[in-house]
Amino acid sequence: MSDEVGFVSMASGKAEGEAPRIGVGMLGYAFMGKAHTNALKKLPYMIYPPAAVPRLVAICGRDQGAVSAAAQRYGYEKYYTDWHQLIEDPDVQLFDNGGANDIHAEPCIAAARAGKHVLCEKPLGRDAEESKAMLDAVTKAGVKHMVAFNYRFVPAVRQVRNLIESGALGRIYHWRAVYLQEWIADPDFPMVWRLDKTRAGSGALGDLGAHIIDLARYLVGEPARIAAMTKTFIKERPDGKGGRAEVTVDDAFAAVVEFENGALGTLESTRFAPGRKNHNVFEINAENGSLRFNLERLNELEVMWRDGRRETQGFTQVLITERHHPYWEHWWPHGHIIGWEHTFVHEFDHLLRAIVNDAPIAPYGATFEDGYRCAVICDAVLESAASGRAVEIKY
Repeated sequence: MSDEVGFVSMASGKAEGEAPRIGVGMLGYAFMGKAHTNALKKLPYMIYPPAAVPRLVAICGRDQGAVSAAAQRYGYEKYYTDWHQLIEDPDVQLFDNGGANDIHAEPCIAAARAGKHVLCEKPLGRDAEESKAMLDAVTKAGVKHMVAFNYRFVPAVRQVRNLIESGALGRIYHWRAVYLQEWIADPDFPMVWRLDKTRAGSGALGDLGAHIIDLARYLVGEPARIAAMTKTFIKERPDGKGGRAEVTVDDAFAAVVEFENGALGTLESTRFAPGRKNHNVFEINAENGSLRFNLERLNELEVMWRDGRRETQGFTQVLITERHHPYWEHWWPHGHIIGWEHTFVHEFDHLLRAIVNDAPIAPYGATFEDGYRCAVICDAVLESAASGRAVEIKY
């Protein structure tokens, strides 16, 4: 199989350029494996011409029947039940880790040492120490590394970043963010790996809170100190074997944060909010106005300006689907909305362009440095909750 793909001009019938193929090895075939694969397959014909064409080399999982079925369904050339074999495969150039939190560190470190570029789902590690080991490995290896904080790649979120960078908002005073879900509010919901500290590291904090912590750093800046509380509402769950298992992670957390630039913020995440499906909402109040974003309405941004140029009495709902808005040159006419799954297309395009052009992942993509810093803040939340005191953020 050729390692390059030619693109043909419809007008001339001649190849206009060639895009290299990058072999992808995927660990995990469930939720994130499905989301990532969908993006990899969609990317070459929507982000056109692509910087690179993903080649679906292999997918890996522990259940042979399930992973072989996933390989056939998704179109991977082969499958493995041992991640060591996946990383040893010479055709794999990019290792995509969508496994559970307890198999983030060892495979990613091994992939980096083998010279593979690495994408890892969030949270990077189960704690800051594990995340730092992962950061050290990719740094030493000199490979490209990204943490899959895909909400950075929502067009409206990138538009917020652009407005902040332009100076339009002026000084930022407040950040408040919530990430609310409902999926374990039923006390009879069974024990799963996300409720086990040894496997997950933390609960709602690492699962949901990591996203809004990353967005806070991405949009506002570095936190200086944080004061937090955590809560486990249901302390035991059915273990699936007729018994009960102890829940060893947080069900919810709430925190107040002070940023280095003087802004004040709040962060809250829970999986006990009946009626909230995937309610990731943030608001920024600043010198020249305010912005509000809701992931469940991800094509929209609520905007209020008070700088005299655009006088409004309250928030205006703006549809972020114009051709000049971030990423929209790849999609549809304005008003023809896109969805959650498209954030992964933007994310992979950013990563593949960085690999092909030896370009930086940061500041718009999240590197393992960002993943490590997020883990430090998550650890500080747990420390503050345990001690009852505010904790200084130190990287």
